[in-house]
Amino acid sequence: MTPTEKQLVQASFARLAPSADAVAEMFYRELFVLDPGLRKLFKSDLAQQGRKLMSMLGTAIVNLDRLESVAPAVRDLGRRHAGYGVEPSDYETVACALIATLEQGLGSDFTPALREAWTSCYRVLSGEMMAGASECRGERPLPEPAAQPGLY
Repeated sequence: MTPTEKQLVQASFARLAPSADAVAEMFYRELFVLDPGLRKLFKSDLAQQGRKLMSMLGTAIVNLDRLESVAPAVRDLGRRHAGYGVEPSDYETVACALIATLEQGLGSDFTPALREAWTSCYRVLSGEMMAGASECRGERPLPEPAAQPGLY
């Protein structure tokens, strides 16, 4: 990610943070519209899960300039998600749900540059998660996030 992309993501997330519960609700609603089968992966209270999602995103986004400090936790999250039954193909569905949520939440402020910045951010974070998931499954490491085809 470029410094400008990091700044765009951080500023836009800060705008959404006060409405974190509503943003998380929009995200899960969009996710389950895109793939209703994913609903079965969520055994706990969805509101609580949404708070965890927004907290994790907030931590990662605040640390975009020092991603190496949160990369181990992001990889661990990927390992846990693999244990819950998340498949590699689910990451693209999550990307689509995230972008749709941001577009809805930010309205006309969701510019093409901001879309690209969030797409880059998601590639980095999901790449770390998928690397952790691959380790959990005993697979070979995935290519670098920017080289992964098919990510939104």
